[in-house]
Amino acid sequence: MSYNIPKTQVAAVVPGPGKRLEIKQGEHVTQQSELEPGQCLVKLICTGVCHTDLHASRDDWPLKAKTPLIGGHEGVGEIVAIGDHTERSPVKLGQRVGIKWIAYSCLDCEPCRNGLEQNCLEVKLSGFTVPGTFSHYVVSWVHHVTPIPDSLDSNAAASILCAGLTVYRALKYSGSKIGDWVVLPGAGGGLGHLAVQYAAAMGMRVVAVDSGEEKRKLCLELGADKWIDFKETKDLVKDVIDACDGKGAHCAIVTAASPSGYTQAVEYLRRGGTLMAVGLPAEAKLEAPIFWTVIKSIVIKGSYVGNRQDAIEAIDIAATGKVKVRYELKGLSDIQHVYDGLQEGKIAGRVVLDMSK
Repeated sequence: MSYNIPKTQVAAVVPGPGKRLEIKQGEHVTQQSELEPGQCLVKLICTGVCHTDLHASRDDWPLKAKTPLIGGHEGVGEIVAIGDHTERSPVKLGQRVGIKWIAYSCLDCEPCRNGLEQNCLEVKLSGFTVPGTFSHYVVSWVHHVTPIPDSLDSNAAASILCAGLTVYRALKYSGSKIGDWVVLPGAGGGLGHLAVQYAAAMGMRVVAVDSGEEKRKLCLELGADKWIDFKETKDLVKDVIDACDGKGAHCAIVTAASPSGYTQAVEYLRRGGTLMAVGLPAEAKLEAPIFWTVIKSIVIKGSYVGNRQDAIEAIDIAATGKVKVRYELKGLSDIQHVYDGLQEGKIAGRVVLDMSK
């Protein structure tokens, strides 16, 4: 099997720190002869757009992107080339696979050996430190792409590879059990609407926190048990506690990209509750009352995307139909408008870019 691989392509490029995206013609496409052992070239079908991509473009994180850079890290496509001398490849030419935020990890350092591949000492990040998926072709690594089951639509799979994976891992490692109350600030957003479904699929009871009628309908339709509009409530903490049998929540998965979601969580968690920190406000501090954190035996954990096994599990659950991605399909040329919508908090669900447009 062989493919006709072009020399150049169109890509969305961040030209420098804090610069607006530019759609550029004539960007180089890596040829098969240029691939290193263990690398593969993927022809993209689609790619999701994530809040992380916006942070990379704005340069407002303590962690800095390597620019100029092709952004994006939620791609689905077909493997069209594999580097010479690649050993024990788990994927093959023509296979449909997903590209994730973690493009590469060494699999041999202490974090990798402990299942924390995302914290690898030599990690490479798609659309951040290596070229990403806002292009027609992208280089990845055969041991880090995720096979996509035939039953899962490519456009849906794109968002599962980051947003779905991230919230699935947070729920998986939160210690929450069937019947536990889980609060999801930002429940109507890209990560949140998937968290609602994964939590419901795992037997948890969900309190969705967000604002607006569109997001209320979305969250309740997807399986949330209770809804709280943070703009309409007079006392969010009290309302959450009341919603959770008057005792408070067992767990909060904070996906919102604002600090207020973290500040209130310790207050509405019940004794022995767990706060999973997921969303990444650029400059915010995690402030929690030490007295109540100690007295209530609150557990605070940071949860950062997921490893390869987490990705496979998240994808497999979605492939059964228990988790559905609500997305709007656009073209690569629309990407700056998408960024503007993310910045203004106006996007419910996810946006996926069709790379054929």
